Amino acid sequence: MALELFHFLRPGWLWLLLPAALVTWSAWRRQDPMSGWRRVIAPGLLEHLAISKQERRRRLRPVFLLGFCFVLGIVAMAGPAWEKEPSPFTEDQAALFVILKVTPEMLAEDIQPSRLQRATQKISDLLALRPGTSTGLIAYAGSAHLVMPLTTDPDIVSFFAAELAPGVMPVPGDEPLDAVELAMSRLQDSGLPGSIVLVADSVDASFGAGLKELKKASGPDVHILGMAAGPEVVPPPGSPPAPALDEKALQQVARAGGGSLVLVTADDADVRQLNSRIERSIAAAPPQEGERWKDMGYYLVLIFSLFFLAFFRKGGAVAVSS
Repeated sequence: MALELFHFLRPGWLWLLLPAALVTWSAWRRQDPMSGWRRVIAPGLLEHLAISKQERRRRLRPVFLLGFCFVLGIVAMAGPAWEKEPSPFTEDQAALFVILKVTPEMLAEDIQPSRLQRATQKISDLLALRPGTSTGLIAYAGSAHLVMPLTTDPDIVSFFAAELAPGVMPVPGDEPLDAVELAMSRLQDSGLPGSIVLVADSVDASFGAGLKELKKASGPDVHILGMAAGPEVVPPPGSPPAPALDEKALQQVARAGGGSLVLVTADDADVRQLNSRIERSIAAAPPQEGERWKDMGYYLVLIFSLFFLAFFRKGGAVAVSS
């Protein structure tokens, strides 16, 4: 151990050594059988009158053990450290933000039961393929809103996604760029590598240019799950009007975001393909680097526990009050 590297991670705890010393001294005074005689008998005479054989046999008095445990416990809480260890952020962790378009066009029924309902089902299927992944949810129409911050509970993300409807969105419109900016900001704050999945039926052509600028600023990949049927599919009567799938436009936007386009399918082939693309994006992301000081106080807690057991033996009690 290099002495110049030794320090305490939480030095404020060391102030407890002062009251601990006071308590130990008080307990020692109360357990000293000669303390009362010293007030009335001269020290030189008392030394010859006292019988100290028992004291010599019991050199490790409980009060001394109490003081040692105080010091050991307080030093452990202060966090002694002299070497570094890898930061937990270097572990294989990743985050995913799902952005869901919630506009009246997403109520179209060219995809049964509707584009929006099928989108929420696909989100649930995707999260089932990624257990333990930190996932967040953002909804947008004319404005973007954080529905659920990053969480490892897929059920709560799926629940809130299923509750979204165009009627709850405060501003009508179609502004996916604000939603992507919000997702990128949240991913950056988390310190985790990640990806973004945009679940939408269509996007405006101008969105691609803005997305490309965001990607240049070292933003994560943005994949698109296209939630619309082609022009060959005739929606049932009563279906809200909505544009048919424009695969070329979605593909261009996906390239601008550094991601890929996956079109919705009747089975789970789409979410499996999307999950594979997400995995590749995260694997290609720069690793999170850094180290932190290793807290050696945890080892002192084990030693403290062993010594503390001595107070449970017969004769191990220490009186600290009259």
